[in-house]
Amino acid sequence: MVRGRVLVIAGSDSGGGAGIQADIKTVMALGGYAATAITALTAQDTRQVYAVHAVPPDFLRLQIERALDDPGADAVKTGMLGDAATVELVAGLLEAKAHGLPLVVDPVMVAKGGQALLAREAVAALKHRLAPLATLLTPNLPEAEALTGKSIADVADMRRAAKALLALGSAAVLLKGGHLPGETVVDVLATADDVEVFEHPRIATRHTHGTGCTLASAVAVGLAQGLALRAAVPRASAYVQAAIETAPGIGIGHGPLNHAVT
Repeated sequence: MVRGRVLVIAGSDSGGGAGIQADIKTVMALGGYAATAITALTAQDTRQVYAVHAVPPDFLRLQIERALDDPGADAVKTGMLGDAATVELVAGLLEAKAHGLPLVVDPVMVAKGGQALLAREAVAALKHRLAPLATLLTPNLPEAEALTGKSIADVADMRRAAKALLALGSAAVLLKGGHLPGETVVDVLATADDVEVFEHPRIATRHTHGTGCTLASAVAVGLAQGLALRAAVPRASAYVQAAIETAPGIGIGHGPLNHAVT
């Protein structure tokens, strides 16, 4: 039975491994229903992003308004937004039309191949307009460094950064530590009440394209299904781990995960 409607506001990945495509696969794999509002089209493969075509603001607005009205949403997830104007548009619409819904904000800034997906001047808008609306903010380490202005070199730095990110106004922060070296990957979940550390073995693979999108959408569908945050996060993390472990090996660069894993 399908349970939990998630509106995903993000960019399209023509290679299918990340972005809207990964979001839809993830939400459906975990038993939810995914509606979408596409912010941009990308031409990319497993090696790099070749071009980005932004969706006109009026058309993006219409997508969000129609999706929220019908089929409706039990949670919202944002991914690639591109520029400050889009961040402002999305934040305003969510304030007006999705107040009270769980919101997972994945502050997508750079593609796996190194291409910028968020304009430099949009970082301030993300910090001050969108992050305060978030139930959960899910940055990786480079994104957290951009948002805090502080370097992150170890788990102690991650703890401090997660607390600093809470000050932006999000109810919780899940700081992903995959960029730190070592055999163990550490993620830090910070709320106003506590800081919790999750550890899992690093999987030796280059097929990790879309992990951030996948994790954020997996949490969002959990929240849409009524799970508490501390239940939704471990379930999402376990799903991502299994999807990486069983990645199909597609592509010559950073290949996609196995979103169909059970």
